[in-house]
Amino acid sequence: MSGDLETRTLLDELRSFDKGGLFDLGHPLLNRITESFVKAAGIGAIQAVSREAYFTALEGTGADSGGLPPEITAGKKQRFPDLRGETNKKSLEALVKNTGKESLQWGLAAGMYSGVTYGLKEARGTHDWKNSAVAGAITGMALALTSEDSSHEQIVQSAITGAAISTAANLLAGIF
Repeated sequence: MSGDLETRTLLDELRSFDKGGLFDLGHPLLNRITESFVKAAGIGAIQAVSREAYFTALEGTGADSGGLPPEITAGKKQRFPDLRGETNKKSLEALVKNTGKESLQWGLAAGMYSGVTYGLKEARGTHDWKNSAVAGAITGMALALTSEDSSHEQIVQSAITGAAISTAANLLAGIF
């Protein structure tokens, strides 16, 4: 057994993650939530950093909003106000803080969605579009509640959007 461990390469270790998952916390629900959280948080961090790099490069060229709709550029200016600080240290601190916040949001949304779909599958005994719709609606509502100025209309709209997107993904999963 120890000889097998000594001959395994890094590539063999990475391949084993696809089979068993990244975590073994003792319960499939915990494993699923944690794995979804970590994967989505990483994607959220990459998205936040790449978006900031794009806007920094755009400002460096002296270009205007680059033909982007005003709601995108306006949201960017409100989200990261400290990134135009006088020092690089202040800008880097703001980037790290905002990237962490966004990756946490992505991770919580993915973990919540994954946990709710798993729980509904176990409770109902089946996995179908109804589980996806309910999980998407709950996750959409939770995400709307994390925004600073959430209104009743925004919460309902986010729940409907989350349900629609997750149901469509579930129904289209067998096609592609």
